[in-house]
Amino acid sequence: MIPANRPTHVPESLTDRSVVDFLRLEGASSISDLVDFAGVTATAIRQRLIRLMEQGLVVRQAEAVGRGRPTHRYSLTAAGVQLGGTNYEDLVSVLWTEIRAVEDPDVRHGLLKRIVGRLAEVYKNQVVGTKLRERMESLVGLMQERDVPFAVNIEQDGLPILTALACPYPDLAEVDRSVCSMEKMLFSEILGERVRLSGCRLDGDNCCSFEASASSASVI
Repeated sequence: MIPANRPTHVPESLTDRSVVDFLRLEGASSISDLVDFAGVTATAIRQRLIRLMEQGLVVRQAEAVGRGRPTHRYSLTAAGVQLGGTNYEDLVSVLWTEIRAVEDPDVRHGLLKRIVGRLAEVYKNQVVGTKLRERMESLVGLMQERDVPFAVNIEQDGLPILTALACPYPDLAEVDRSVCSMEKMLFSEILGERVRLSGCRLDGDNCCSFEASASSASVI
């Protein structure tokens, strides 16, 4: 009999998300629990769990049952619990609208600068490297942890370019390009180098790109 809090909907196809959602609701579960839920083979469940463990989203723990071989139960790590819980797009849109509604340009700029400074503090201590390329690559790793795809490309002159493979604020950017200026300010603060928006998706480029001045002493 299915427990009262057990989801009764069986997914049409087993996905990482369906396993994560099941473990979020059920807590520590066995492979047989997941087989009963998903209606797939134990092998398929094991393959999915291995991938989730490699991603740091699921952890396996042995559980002794009598004198027999211990069984294994699977549960979410802290990263797994947080997965899917950090989508603040609506909140960001509302806050940005309120910032843009401030009529005094000096007050508006000062507010934006303080927000950028506070955001930069979150990342600054986690970004490492003596050269700009190293710091950009470190920042890319932090962004990937937040499911925001970035990459570092190297130009022919050896200058590194930080490329946003997907816009963090796609809907907002479509109606207010000044959010791109905020990103430029943020990356300049985090990286410790003045960067410029050298390419923008809104101008027809494939991705948005940020690059530093060739005169910067610690670029390469």
